Amino acid sequence: MNEPVLDLLIIGGGPAGSTLAREMAQRGWQVRLLDKAQFPRDKTCAGWVTPAVLDALSVTPEDYGSEGRVLQPIHAFSIGLMGQPACVNDHGSEPVSYGIRRCEFDHYLLSRAPVDKVLGESVRDIRREGKLWCVNGRHRARWLVGAGGHFCPVARWLGAGPGRHECVVAAREAEFRMTPEQAAQCPVQGECPELWFCRDLKGYAWVFRKGDYLNVGLGREDNHRLSEHLQAFVTWMQSQGRLPEAGERYQGHAYLLYGHAQRPLVGPGVCLIGDAAGLAYTQSGEGIRPAVESALMAAEALQQAPDQAVLSDYEAALRARFGRRGDVSQWGVRGWGVPEWLKASLAGPLMRSPWFTRRVVTDRWFLHRDTPPLVLRPRARDGGRSRPGPW
Repeated sequence: MNEPVLDLLIIGGGPAGSTLAREMAQRGWQVRLLDKAQFPRDKTCAGWVTPAVLDALSVTPEDYGSEGRVLQPIHAFSIGLMGQPACVNDHGSEPVSYGIRRCEFDHYLLSRAPVDKVLGESVRDIRREGKLWCVNGRHRARWLVGAGGHFCPVARWLGAGPGRHECVVAAREAEFRMTPEQAAQCPVQGECPELWFCRDLKGYAWVFRKGDYLNVGLGREDNHRLSEHLQAFVTWMQSQGRLPEAGERYQGHAYLLYGHAQRPLVGPGVCLIGDAAGLAYTQSGEGIRPAVESALMAAEALQQAPDQAVLSDYEAALRARFGRRGDVSQWGVRGWGVPEWLKASLAGPLMRSPWFTRRVVTDRWFLHRDTPPLVLRPRARDGGRSRPGPW
């Protein structure tokens, strides 16, 4: 006997997928979420969120920090170019960001979504059966949304991604619990994460402390010899007495920066959100805020669209929100908005400048303090099915 047809099938249970699932369930949709992993699960990520993310999710620090979940207030950033002294930017008494553990954060968001969850099942097959989507021969829905990260199978079905033709950021990271002795000796402070940029400005390393947990990693646009770059950084930091010799195994991850993304975003009855759409901020690589906001914009578009429509309003909203995408020509400029030929000569002086590291690197690239909150119209009282869109 065939299972009932769903309104929406979401592939991927990370922040984008769980946010969309919760939104659409609250609007009265029948939603199922499918993920190949069991939750809680590890996720390669430095692990920090801004207050804007918590606001968009309607989550308070008090609620999230209950039940023992890690929520490390961040008040400052230490930023430097590898091999030269860092600048420390103090942002005052109010937290400008929070350190989180992705295994806890993602599990928390997924648990808030009152939908049918099928965990531990990989996507083996995606087919169109008339006006319906059919996944793995048994999950049938009117709408399909890919939220499965960079290698999302829905992105592969849409075409032009993922693949070697895409210019991705490759990262390697380890998060481990320090011993009491290591924690006592570690000079890195939880309220002041350290960001160390590669000298060619093709990536950066980070050291984030979250209580007794330490997260260390490095990501680069040019992933050639990534392990060597990471090992050189770790060795340098250990020689300075700033990292314990923990012997941890570093996990790999890849993601697509918005400024490089060219894969299709929408098709008839289908769209991509979060890392599946390649929405990570070009300057910092942060993907959580764009993931959450894309899910909220997709919810608005899905609510308005007739069956099998191409969600052109959703794509237009993404481009309006995040700016010029990688499928639009940007002659001579990449990533940080600086011509490549200028970067080598500017890197050293700029990363020694307290003004630049605070106003540009921290405020603009990492905290996006110049980006206003995403504003959506209030939900209609009839369950949302006649709710007007925000555009």
